[in-house]
Amino acid sequence: MLGRGPERAVVDRMLAAVDAGESRVLVVHGAPGVGKSALLEYAENAATDMQVLRAVGVESEMELPFATLHQLCAPLLDRLEHLPEPQRHALETVFGIRAEAPPERFLVGLAVLSLLSDASEERPLLCVVDDAQWVDQTSLQVLGFVARRLLAESVVLVFGARERSQDLIGLPELEVTGLLDADAHSLLDSVTYGRLDQHVRDRIVTETRGNPLALMELPRGLTVTQMAGGFGLLRSDTLPGRIEQSFLSRIGGLPEQARLLLLIAAAEPVGDPTLVWGAAGRLGAASEEALADGTREWLSLDARVTFRHPLVRSAVYRSASKEDLRAVHLALAEVTDPKVDPDRRAWHLAAAAAAPDESVAAELERSADRAQARGGLAAAAAFLQRCVVLTVDSSRRAERAVAAADATLQAGDLDAARRFADIADRDAQSEFQRVRAQLVRSRITFAAGLNQEAPPLLLAAAQRIEPFDMDLARETYLIAWGTAALIAADSDSLTAISEAVKALPPRRAPRTSSTSCSKGTRCSSPRAGPPPSPSCNGRLPRWKTCRCARS
Repeated sequence: MLGRGPERAVVDRMLAAVDAGESRVLVVHGAPGVGKSALLEYAENAATDMQVLRAVGVESEMELPFATLHQLCAPLLDRLEHLPEPQRHALETVFGIRAEAPPERFLVGLAVLSLLSDASEERPLLCVVDDAQWVDQTSLQVLGFVARRLLAESVVLVFGARERSQDLIGLPELEVTGLLDADAHSLLDSVTYGRLDQHVRDRIVTETRGNPLALMELPRGLTVTQMAGGFGLLRSDTLPGRIEQSFLSRIGGLPEQARLLLLIAAAEPVGDPTLVWGAAGRLGAASEEALADGTREWLSLDARVTFRHPLVRSAVYRSASKEDLRAVHLALAEVTDPKVDPDRRAWHLAAAAAAPDESVAAELERSADRAQARGGLAAAAAFLQRCVVLTVDSSRRAERAVAAADATLQAGDLDAARRFADIADRDAQSEFQRVRAQLVRSRITFAAGLNQEAPPLLLAAAQRIEPFDMDLARETYLIAWGTAALIAADSDSLTAISEAVKALPPRRAPRTSSTSCSKGTRCSSPRAGPPPSPSCNGRLPRWKTCRCARS
């Protein structure tokens, strides 16, 4: 905490406010290695009379819905019974405890707010969320919602992030920058041996912009000659890349088993020692050699496996060969309980696949269903995208590509949605598949902006879908007409759409039977097609189109 007096004072005032029964929120942001995590750790150590909840975003876990939120709230799950029933059910659903329809995001945020408020009545609460740039989108949205509504709950919520996220805009913030020159020189002197030329010292401090981690890590592993001349520190790479390279240069001297253990820990996002050691045992990295003194310099092997800095994790993972990564992910999949954590197991299997694999693709498809059921649109899209890549049969790949494009559109990534719509059109084996590809492409065009292209595309899609799904055609006509009216399209488009709607046959009353979907359920399942499909019983996600109640 050298030279961090002003930043510590901000944290101290924030914690002191809790004694007066107030709540505080702070977004600590700055470049990698600048000292954000150290400041959050200072806050944890200073909060001696508070209960501390901690969560850390992990890059490889960004696609799993509510993963970070579950990590933060896990110590409080025994308090769920204190919440109003709708709020309790919402949290139980998104955490996979209860199987119900996806709850409204507002209700989930309200439930987390109530949960934190309830816990703070016994003891003030400090909630720390580090590496927020890697927190899954659903968790960050909920935590942003909670942060804006904390008032007098004796709760402190602190985020650490490289950049300010859109979901955290408007919250109180503290930018952590490099050390002042005097402090930077003192830190550099403490980690270098021998006397450096003053000009070289000045240039190193300038080049690193006072970044504490860079000042501490970059000189390590360099020869006296390199340090004396300033070589090795002044390349044109980005600062995080140079720090990672410094880490790798030193890790490269460890025994092979030790390096493998580090890679296993980097690929396992939860930090569960049981999983890490289980995978290590399968790969022969659980020996004393793997626990060489150098390993503990990088890795903390306590109740939770953690790296001494996030850049160590990313450096180890990104530098590994494809073969090693596949072997590690396969070992982690084998030790992950498919009943307890099927989605993370599926993700490991997907990362381990060297070629298309239908069994893994089917696992990912089921994971997408579960993600959608919990309200994780981005996660569902990610699972389906990887599912498409691993699908062997071209017809099935076309079906899954439509589902991936639709889910990706719902998640808000229009460019990726277009790519998967193109895949669906390319691999389509029937007119029905081509129609569905056109339909999702027209919806993407509509979502991209209100322009003159959208109405005719939607009209054409609605006309082509009529023979297969009249209800979906009617819905598409309605969107087409509304779009044309909203953007004041030419009269010919409005007339054509209106004439097409007038020509539709009368709507027949829906049949009611034990095999029909629940009211309001519509899907576009990769498995759906012109022939009637088995009953979905209303459990299909939004992107799936059920054919079991077609009139």
